[in-house]
Amino acid sequence: MSPGRRPPLEELCRRIGHHFDDDDLLRQALTHGSTAARTRDYERLEFLGDRVLGLVIADALLKQHPKEPEGKLSARLSALVRAEVCAEVGRSIALGEFISVGEKERSTGVHNMPSVLSDAVEALIGAIYLDAGLEPARNFVMTFWATHLAKTDTATKDAKTFVQEWALAKSYALPRYELTGRDGPEHKPTFTVRIIVDKHAMMDGAGASKQAAEMAAATAFIAREGLR
Repeated sequence: MSPGRRPPLEELCRRIGHHFDDDDLLRQALTHGSTAARTRDYERLEFLGDRVLGLVIADALLKQHPKEPEGKLSARLSALVRAEVCAEVGRSIALGEFISVGEKERSTGVHNMPSVLSDAVEALIGAIYLDAGLEPARNFVMTFWATHLAKTDTATKDAKTFVQEWALAKSYALPRYELTGRDGPEHKPTFTVRIIVDKHAMMDGAGASKQAAEMAAATAFIAREGLR
């Protein structure tokens, strides 16, 4: 097959385990905004698929971790639905081969860009949902997110990363860190940093460097809020 020619959509359906009753939905899910069909690109389906993905993953996490607090579940959810994971799923099924982009964009590899793969995966989930309902969409997500759901590293991430992902999952602004003090001799200072998170009381942390103080503040915030 020539590099500029896309394989038939039946091959993609075989890879994902879903055959569409409405082929137009599948075509729309694979149409990038750089094509002539801008009014029928994947953005609306991406909007829907993002919500379906979040619902399915949230439901799976509740079942897998029945005793975990909401904060820890939120951090896991944020890690599992982020663009990098969606792009990895896209690469696993070679989705870029099927994405329709403009001629110039295809020659520069836009169809294989992580951001495009991520968007198209979410659009594909939205298309499956509209074509056949929640259960087929759930089957797709649970199949291609299985290895990610099995990982436990989300719960053991460093404190700053954990708080950031938790805040994003709650639709808060990114946490801010403010240097509030520096004490001790020049060769052995102690820094004090304050973490500021939307709708929550501030928390301070201290350390031998600003980075260590930020980590201490994030750790103290997690402990106070009972997030993990």
